[in-house]
Amino acid sequence: MSYTILYHQDIPKKDLPKIPNNIQKRIKYAIETRLLFDPERYGAPLKRGLQGYRKLRVGDYRIIYKVNNNEIIILKIGHRKDVYEKTGKRI
Repeated sequence: MSYTILYHQDIPKKDLPKIPNNIQKRIKYAIETRLLFDPERYGAPLKRGLQGYRKLRVGDYRIIYKVNNNEIIILKIGHRKDVYEKTGKRI
């Protein structure tokens, strides 16, 4: 099955500028190779307030996303220390 990636409007403006360039490349590679290939297999499900969403781990950074039919909606990309708290504000 082929998937389409949709990004939250704040990712290019707020999330990515805070991440070092070498980590941005790793995140892009993870999205292109793992998420587009099999998002259910590579991402772990989240619990509590983020139930229904999944996370993909890239070093100390997390990609929070939701699979909706053939679309992958990426809600937040950020450091593990605060990504879950900030994701809740975007829902």
